Amino acid sequence: MTSAETDPYDFGLLAPDRVGTETERATGDRAFLQAMLDAEAALTRAQSALGQAPARAAASVTEAAHADLYDPRDLALRARRSGNPVIPLVAALTDGVPPDVAPYVHRGATSQDILDTATMLVADRVLPLITAELHRAAAAFGRLATAHRDTPLAGRTLSQHAVPTTFGLKAAGWRNLVLDAVDRLTALRLPAQLGGAAGTLAAFEYLAEAPGSGPVLVERYAAELGLTAPLLPWHTLRTPVADLGIALAFTTAALGKPAADVLLLTRTETAELAEGSGGSSSAMPHKSNPVRATLVAAAARQAPALASVLLGSLTAEDERPAGAWHAEWQPLRQLLRLAGAAAHQTAELAEGLRVFPDRMLGNLHRTHGLVASERLAAALAGLLGRAEAKELLGRAARRVTGEETSLADVLTAHPALTGRITPERLRALADPATCTGAAPLLVDQALRRQSSAVTEGRP
Repeated sequence: MTSAETDPYDFGLLAPDRVGTETERATGDRAFLQAMLDAEAALTRAQSALGQAPARAAASVTEAAHADLYDPRDLALRARRSGNPVIPLVAALTDGVPPDVAPYVHRGATSQDILDTATMLVADRVLPLITAELHRAAAAFGRLATAHRDTPLAGRTLSQHAVPTTFGLKAAGWRNLVLDAVDRLTALRLPAQLGGAAGTLAAFEYLAEAPGSGPVLVERYAAELGLTAPLLPWHTLRTPVADLGIALAFTTAALGKPAADVLLLTRTETAELAEGSGGSSSAMPHKSNPVRATLVAAAARQAPALASVLLGSLTAEDERPAGAWHAEWQPLRQLLRLAGAAAHQTAELAEGLRVFPDRMLGNLHRTHGLVASERLAAALAGLLGRAEAKELLGRAARRVTGEETSLADVLTAHPALTGRITPERLRALADPATCTGAAPLLVDQALRRQSSAVTEGRP
């Protein structure tokens, strides 16, 4: 994508997560401008199909509805006087059609009809781009889960070693979150908006001189655009925007989970993972930074606040709001961009992730067997009783920590266990690599899941 195809005042210098992606192109000002023009042309075509406008009008408006014919910067500057970009766009579009067609441009609509519909159109075009990247990420995480189904890894809780797990289970969990995001995005229904000045469809019926024809026009209008026909005009019933924003915020925040894990597991002290091609440092030649995980983590931290703006706009007064609607535009576009960027970076991260099983095993043994204490407690409770077994293991753990010996050595030498359990059995129970519980079976179970979009045959 060349710079000429992007917003000349926003080259993405501060947005390395989205720059150069398909989502960036599909959410730029030119993309929104084209969506507004598409909405205008679809309205005239729908009216023509119902005998409310001549066929020549539909053809002329459609021919003039190309973003390359208009100057987005000029429209933006003119929008300062009207509060939204539709008003100057309608004027420019009207100037761009023959005089006899001009009366059929934007006929009966209000600005919010066009901009809301354009927003849904942009979302309809962007969501498949996002879900395609999510499917890439899910497939890559699935491959990691399969390959490392049995690879032992220290499970960590509250930042400390807890009990052993497997890297396959961790990757399967990442995949599950990605599929959760796919399901939420593909379940969205994006409606067209058409209500007229105050959501009554009155102007459309007056102009058509056909009472009751407004809802029929809405159905035709939505069909022209490939959007859902709304039950009611939703000028101040902002469920579609709130649902879209929440799904995008969930997607972005959920992708923050694998990013957060990768950031921790690629630390020098841990070194259990590495990005396929890390980023360089401006000052330290030796560094290979986990840049993809960093960019996803940054996106995940922004998304919840943006979604809160959209939820706040649900409290929209009257039949057309002042400020609540206007507040949605930038946060919603940014959420589309963040979700797209996070999905792209996560797919790249997952496909290139390097796994170091030997390092995982080495770290697992750093506590000299203490991470196996849960299994030992269960085994010894049957021999000593639950309370005595817990007390014995607590004393043994303190010795292991203080003397840097192994838990197996301490236990095999303990007189309370002599004759009750063999040293071989104790050492087997104290081996962290063999006490991953049902983790491998959980991996198998998780990998049987597909997204509902796939099971229902949606793209």
